[in-house]
Amino acid sequence: MPITTEFEYVKPRDMDEALHVFSLYREKARALAGGTDLVVHLKENLARPEVVVDIKALQELAGFTLKGGILRLGALVTFSDLIDSPVIKAKFPLLWEASLTVASTGVRNRATVAGNICSAVPSADSAPVLAVYDAEVLARSIRGERRVPIADWFTGPKKTALQPDEIVTAVEMRLPAKKHAGCYMKLSRYEGEDLAQGGIAVLAFSDNTYRVAACALGPKPARCPRTEALLAGNKLGEKLLARARETILQEVSPISDIRSSKEYRLHMTQVMLGRALEKAVARLFGKGPKYGTENIA
Repeated sequence: MPITTEFEYVKPRDMDEALHVFSLYREKARALAGGTDLVVHLKENLARPEVVVDIKALQELAGFTLKGGILRLGALVTFSDLIDSPVIKAKFPLLWEASLTVASTGVRNRATVAGNICSAVPSADSAPVLAVYDAEVLARSIRGERRVPIADWFTGPKKTALQPDEIVTAVEMRLPAKKHAGCYMKLSRYEGEDLAQGGIAVLAFSDNTYRVAACALGPKPARCPRTEALLAGNKLGEKLLARARETILQEVSPISDIRSSKEYRLHMTQVMLGRALEKAVARLFGKGPKYGTENIA
């Protein structure tokens, strides 16, 4: 399908030039990084920008660093970059695991983490993982830079806290100081390129505290505070798991669509939560399946 929408194409030489374009065009400008969503939207006339700003040459947005326990992912970092990194696999295995579930190899080679959260679809695979790591999104405009907690980033389906004249420059998250392990469970119709029908990310800590977040089970990805509060301070067992499965139903509001019914999603939410908690705790004690395996429900 050809792109029939007319727009200006700009490839800025540096960040100052890019920010200047966004300050002029604001909501009429769209950033092009991986393009896995934007190009589709242009072809289907779902996006009609006046200017497309190609940011792929901006080196300050490339690569990632881990310094002082803080992981900084530049806005151009792709899911394949994360998968190929021994550092990510060793230090942030939950992020590595979730990256493996994103679409297909071809898409992962181009799709960026920043783009995934800027698209803000409820099924964004990176979102629940970033949520349990308490990530922050760094956004910059000619007015300066600001940090947006991931909890405040998603404001609705396909909507974010990003201002019209801003560009996401990076996503940062801190490596938890306490011993921990995690699991990302994705509900998918088949292995391969498919959007999540539901997703649950869990981080389990050595002090019996837990972080839980979901995607594709409500209008936006989000943490599950009631479930976390129920689990806090308790060792995982069948009675606690049963209560957690009931509690999480109070925190999700899935819909019925072409990929799944509401009722099926509700049932599988309980299944995914139970499996994710059990696998995370098993990994915490050096047991359970390896990261990247047995995480498709």
